[in-house]
Amino acid sequence: MGGFLAQLIAEADRGTPHIVAPDVGTSAALFAAAAHPERIAGVIVGTGGDAVPLQLGEPLEAWVLDPDLDKYRKMDPRAIVSAAVDTIDGGVPEDIRADYLACYDGDRFAESMRYVRRYPEELAALAELLPQIATPVTIINGRNDRVVPLANAEFLDERLPTSRLAIIDAGHFVWEEAPAEYASTILDSITGNWP
Repeated sequence: MGGFLAQLIAEADRGTPHIVAPDVGTSAALFAAAAHPERIAGVIVGTGGDAVPLQLGEPLEAWVLDPDLDKYRKMDPRAIVSAAVDTIDGGVPEDIRADYLACYDGDRFAESMRYVRRYPEELAALAELLPQIATPVTIINGRNDRVVPLANAEFLDERLPTSRLAIIDAGHFVWEEAPAEYASTILDSITGNWP
């Protein structure tokens, strides 16, 4: 996905953008920054699995390590996604809930699991690249994230040469639970107005 992201940036011909890539986008954005630093002005990530060895909470750990992907194909993806969305402190408006559900409808949820199921191999390769990533990286993570514990953000911050870690009092869906603080942190990162 990092190669795809770098290619998309080149083909879109939008200059040198900042990439905002939370959750599963974290590793893709960092792989892109490692391979093509000239294409990316900055990376804003977080709440994604990154630590080696893996440090994941449930249900993500089961999704990554369970050898039986077919059992997830038999489950109702709307029930799985609804259960995840229901953990968002304060809830979400119905149109946002509908969007989450539509994104994983049919076989999409089980197929999307293939991405995180590559974590054991891919994150080990990424860990070796982290010290070489010169692109500025802002890591935003919820202090109370039980799905992807804060240790993942700390793992990145300790290894990236140019990183900033912002810890927000929120859970896994930090952008939903603390949108103003999340957006403000992104803007500060892009404008270089970091305390």
